[in-house]
Amino acid sequence: MIRWVLGLIVLVTLSACASNRDLDEAPVPLGDFRLEHNIVIADKAQRGPLSRPATEQQLAVAVKDAMSERFGRYSGDSRYHFGISVEGYVLAQPGIPLVLAPKSALILNVTVWDDAAGGKLNDEPEQITVLETFGTAPIIGTGYTKTAEEQLKELSQNAAKAVERYLVRQQNQEGWFTPDENAPEADVPDADETARIENTDTAADI
Repeated sequence: MIRWVLGLIVLVTLSACASNRDLDEAPVPLGDFRLEHNIVIADKAQRGPLSRPATEQQLAVAVKDAMSERFGRYSGDSRYHFGISVEGYVLAQPGIPLVLAPKSALILNVTVWDDAAGGKLNDEPEQITVLETFGTAPIIGTGYTKTAEEQLKELSQNAAKAVERYLVRQQNQEGWFTPDENAPEADVPDADETARIENTDTAADI
């Protein structure tokens, strides 16, 4: 499934809106949210067709940094954790203008953990797919205008913004990040255990 999606992305011309222009503004409300553990793995990430290469470490660090940049601004009273798996990516190479200008893309699986409850808020990982930002060479593609590192940074920032939208939607629809005063204290898996669980959960989806 991931390979099919990555193959389709290189043929489309859809692009995302700029995602990091709001970082100097007050963050959108997310109740009592505060990010504690920010765990990203990329050991099973699939490289899409016509993509420049990226190492597991480059993928994981870029996504982790973008999540910290966006969600480190929240200072709520309750702790939450991210378990994120990079599922696939395309870092566009130079293509043929107007005929084949591949679009950079990033696919993540995201699970949110509630520290107080000691478990997941979403039973199944939420899959996030983002493309490169609209306005960055939409015709010729960023393969001509950006390095692979620049593409990955932009995609990771777009992904962090997409995760923020997902959390806002879940807060509105499911009541996430609203403290339960009657909830008992519970242990939450530490960073190594959370990463192990996320790796197990996402492996079956690849």
